Amino acid sequence: MSGSDHRGGETPLDAVVRERGIDAPGGETTPDDADDSGPRVARVPETHDHDTFSVEGIDTDRREGLLEAVLRDVDGVSAASATRRNGTVGVHHDPSLSRDALREVLTECGLVVAPGDDAFEARRASQFASSRVAVAVLFGLMVATPYVAVLYPTRVEWLFYDPVTVQYLQSILDSQMTTHFFVNLGALSGIAFLVACGPAIRRALAAVRDGRFTNETAFVGSVVALYGYSTLTAFTGLEGAVHYDLVAYAVVVATLWTQFGVTDTAVDPASTGESAAEEAPDADGDEPVAMTDGGR
Repeated sequence: MSGSDHRGGETPLDAVVRERGIDAPGGETTPDDADDSGPRVARVPETHDHDTFSVEGIDTDRREGLLEAVLRDVDGVSAASATRRNGTVGVHHDPSLSRDALREVLTECGLVVAPGDDAFEARRASQFASSRVAVAVLFGLMVATPYVAVLYPTRVEWLFYDPVTVQYLQSILDSQMTTHFFVNLGALSGIAFLVACGPAIRRALAAVRDGRFTNETAFVGSVVALYGYSTLTAFTGLEGAVHYDLVAYAVVVATLWTQFGVTDTAVDPASTGESAAEEAPDADGDEPVAMTDGGR
């Protein structure tokens, strides 16, 4: 983004800066500013509180500087920082200055401010979603590797030209090592399922309690059934193949689909349905418009 971002009209932030007579930090620089090559440092009293807001509308470096100047001009504010990269505004202020008063200043500047702590809950949920992807992929690879190296060659012998190797691998599976082998695979696939698919499991359980059948209910039920069958096969006399690999593959696919597909990972539909219904009647009310091309 360029330092000058006027697009044919004055923005609410520009109007606030003009009304308060604040010098635009993104424009001309003073000699003192030119000599300041380090980061800006502000003295913050120990008694001051710190509040962070998630906002929309800071899309240039110039607006970062303008917003920071406006906030520092507010009585009781000792330091302020705006970051357009993640859309956050941090303010150090006197305890007598309320968060609602700071929100009004941001709204006056034409920013869309997330209500309450919803933005932080959404950001934390997004971070957890990324962690679940990492768990699913890493644990999936840890499960798939022993299958590719040991189990698959014994199941599709015709793909391997060395019968001695296949016989050796089969002897490993027939030994007492098999118990430890499947314990590890069962633990890895089970942990991956519980961690990576945790939200889906909770929503599926909620649907069952409500007497509803959803796609997530079918998915969770199928994975649990497959995991149970594999566990019985691995540690009892039940005849069959152990399919911890399919459990891991299902977890990886479902997690990646949830993260990069059509589902919003930062919002849990099971927990936000009621709040969305409550906010629906106010949808036609006046809302602040973010400072972007054409508005948002």
